[in-house]
Amino acid sequence: MGAKVIPRWKPARPPRAVPRAARVYVGCALLAAAAVGLPALRPGAATPWPAALLLAALYAVCELPARCRLIGRAFRGGPGSASVSPGAGSFFPVLLAAALLLPPSAAALAAVPGAVLARVDRPPFVLRRTWRAAQLALAVWAAAQVGQFLRCPGALGLGPEIPDFPYVLLPAGATALTFCLVLTALDGGIRATAEQFPARTAWRGLLGRALAPHAVHGLAGLMMAVLWRSSYGPVAALFVLLPMYISCWSFAQYHRERAAHQATIRALVQAVDIKDRYTRGHSERVGHASVLIAGELGMDEPRLEVVRFAGILHDVGKLGVPTRVLRKDGPLTPQERRIIELHPEYGHEMVRGIGFLGEARTAILHHHERMDGSGYPYGLKGHQIPEYARVVAVADAFDAMTSTRSYSRARPVGTALAELARCAGTQFDPRMVDALARALQRHGWQTEVTADEPAVPTPRDEGPHTPAPAEVPEPGTPHGAQPTAPLQEPA
Repeated sequence: MGAKVIPRWKPARPPRAVPRAARVYVGCALLAAAAVGLPALRPGAATPWPAALLLAALYAVCELPARCRLIGRAFRGGPGSASVSPGAGSFFPVLLAAALLLPPSAAALAAVPGAVLARVDRPPFVLRRTWRAAQLALAVWAAAQVGQFLRCPGALGLGPEIPDFPYVLLPAGATALTFCLVLTALDGGIRATAEQFPARTAWRGLLGRALAPHAVHGLAGLMMAVLWRSSYGPVAALFVLLPMYISCWSFAQYHRERAAHQATIRALVQAVDIKDRYTRGHSERVGHASVLIAGELGMDEPRLEVVRFAGILHDVGKLGVPTRVLRKDGPLTPQERRIIELHPEYGHEMVRGIGFLGEARTAILHHHERMDGSGYPYGLKGHQIPEYARVVAVADAFDAMTSTRSYSRARPVGTALAELARCAGTQFDPRMVDALARALQRHGWQTEVTADEPAVPTPRDEGPHTPAPAEVPEPGTPHGAQPTAPLQEPA
């Protein structure tokens, strides 16, 4: 008799506690931001308050639409659509103009109101706003220091005076570069402390992705500063914000498209879960484990997203397998096993027209290949197997071993890792196995029950006395079947 399936709803999980190192890091950034901004408040500081307050209010007003329901509909696409915020980066030219026009301490203060008012989608809200305010204040202050050193205020001209072109491009470029470098350095620090990225990978890829956008922001900020100091006054500088709002709208459209991608993937996964109810939740966990492995290997954010898609959709081909085979009570016949082994090809055919999946399609097709060449569907060997497929293969087998099914109980994390290590080089890529072990040591693993048996606890450190390695179960085995001989043609 089949096992009883747990209800589809799941209780909400409390938000993960922020690590102490991240709180200390944010606190230090806040103290540093206060230290660089407070000199502008001292008596006799000669702070140009009209310009500072106007720029601060302008940046704050730019950030408000994301929190306004009426205006925000333009970015969210109306009721019922995915929530999309415009993105504070679209309005960095206002802060860069402040860095070019104001003394460093005043420029730092100009960033605070908008950072505090900016939209925050995830808790802890206060800590995130505090971090953003401190980060932007420090970045603007450092940028303004460089601008002052390169005599940018004088090069901008005043009233009828003509700006000193092309010299003014030098301090403007240096200001934008400094702003970018400080933001990147601080972002890497928060990734290392809050998200617990390895130190060698926390900053990887951040600067390369930020340079081009900040160069554009720097040019827009220079335009604002030149118009601000011209005889036309600050009102003329506001016209520069028009392309910023167009950029903001484009950003929102991109995120609406991304939300549609996510909805497509959710629909496919839900269809697989309905058809093969005994592995419900398996796809999401494989996606999560794949991201842990890829992150440990140092893949950048775009590749992490693709590998997550690959992990989530690796079994989508089960939609093409007859339900009677997936839910069969008892061992599979050779013919039924051959049918099961067609699911990678079915899956590849189903998603080959979905362009945003990219290389994830190759992982769906090849995640049952083996390093020794005895896998399927094409018997690829070693590095002939695409990297994403090698990642997903390890994540798939790991979750199959650590999940409770009707035909097998969950195994401890240490036992599963020992079995993966035993099979490294023949079935699995040793690099992927090592990466998973390191990631689990740092992040741990939370299993989900997919049948009526209680979950087996999975401590972070199994210690030296782990049970003897067990056979890797077949991730696609029907609920009534028993695992076959060690690692032979897992479905």
